[in-house]
Amino acid sequence: MDYIENRTFDEIQVGDSATLERPLTMRDIKLFAVITGDVNPAHVDEDYARSSRFHEVIAHGMWGGSLIATVVGTQLPGPGTIYVGQTLRFRRPVRLGDRLEITVTVTEKQAKKNRLILACKCHNQEGELVIKGEAEVVAPTEKIRRPRWLVPDIHLTEREHLHRLLDFAANYPLLRTGVVHPTDKVSLEGAVAAAEAQMIEPVLIGPEHKIRAVADKEHLDISGLEIVHTVHSHAAAEKAVAMARAGEIAALMKGSLHTDELMSEVVKKDTGIRTERRLSHVFAFDVPTYARPLFITDAAINIYPTLSDKRDIVQNAIDLAHALRIERPAVAILSAVETVTPAIKSTLEAAALCKMADRGQITGGVVDGPLAFDNAVSPQAATTKGIVSPVAGQADILVVPDLESGNMLAKQLEYLAGAEGAGIVVGARVPIILTSRADDTMTRVASCALAVMVEVFQREVTL
Repeated sequence: MDYIENRTFDEIQVGDSATLERPLTMRDIKLFAVITGDVNPAHVDEDYARSSRFHEVIAHGMWGGSLIATVVGTQLPGPGTIYVGQTLRFRRPVRLGDRLEITVTVTEKQAKKNRLILACKCHNQEGELVIKGEAEVVAPTEKIRRPRWLVPDIHLTEREHLHRLLDFAANYPLLRTGVVHPTDKVSLEGAVAAAEAQMIEPVLIGPEHKIRAVADKEHLDISGLEIVHTVHSHAAAEKAVAMARAGEIAALMKGSLHTDELMSEVVKKDTGIRTERRLSHVFAFDVPTYARPLFITDAAINIYPTLSDKRDIVQNAIDLAHALRIERPAVAILSAVETVTPAIKSTLEAAALCKMADRGQITGGVVDGPLAFDNAVSPQAATTKGIVSPVAGQADILVVPDLESGNMLAKQLEYLAGAEGAGIVVGARVPIILTSRADDTMTRVASCALAVMVEVFQREVTL
């Protein structure tokens, strides 16, 4: 066990010193910003720093000063030390990537109050003096030795993949989107927010008096939005699908009506907007503990998909990944185990899907399975189980056995792992933004961004 131990006033002599070395990483800068609230763009924004006179991110000098306090509180004198004051001069900027060497040296002992005067210096990897100053402390008089506190592993939830999606979508024209029956706060608010984020041009389809009543009650500005009046939700779904079929709108967005009510109009043989491919739903998640965007399918449309359905589900997800500029996504066909087991149907279907990919019936991705969830996303788990695969441990797409398992997996990631993302139905003539009543505004805006990218991809493919 690692211990931390102090040096008492009587043990310390003038000339004693302690040193700490520490590199400055972007993670350090961001954690310091979280703690202090210092979000000066010269300190935390690499793009801003590069475009300004700073040329690169410069840490606040107090970051180096905090390392001096670390040496004093953990080494010299260590636990039990009381800080009285300090004077520091910041001689040079501390830059991202610098490796700092912090040294404190005892220059004076004052026995009357057990006080120490410490000379404090901080040099960078070039030997240049960065910080110079003096600290005054009250040294402990009793010996302290105890187990060192284990610093918790902290995950910074930055939504990097989600922000990249929003940035991608912002480069394209507004997507003219039929918002179907937006007669409650969350659905109308999501449509307005997506419009304000320059993602979509909403066309509100439903009872006009109800839509305006919600807007007035929730103080939502819909003055510039087109409203297509219908008498009820079923009529709104019918009208929205007809407009999509006629090319008057390029996407659909579910409002405050049941999913079945909308999808039943979508899949109608003569008047719907289905294609020869099976429709399926894809969640696109930004998981704080995973290094890449994570897609889960199907967790909302196909309850118990057949092998033929799963072929389309896999292809739809691969096409969505292509729309997001992922050239060759790694697709993991999930089951409870990673070996083909006749008693577990999903393992047989996983093997069949892999062979279908080998024969060109599924294209554009690398498909492998069956894989259990752990060895699909964890390189360590895959190595431990001896799985040699281009997908294991680094899957982009997780194809679940059925809706029940997919829905549970998606909600576990969201509520227990801090995942945030978007959801969309693909395989129809136009993308369908299918959100839940529990989804927040960010999820709805991100789902609109997904629709923008899918619509652009579909147009590029048909050109």
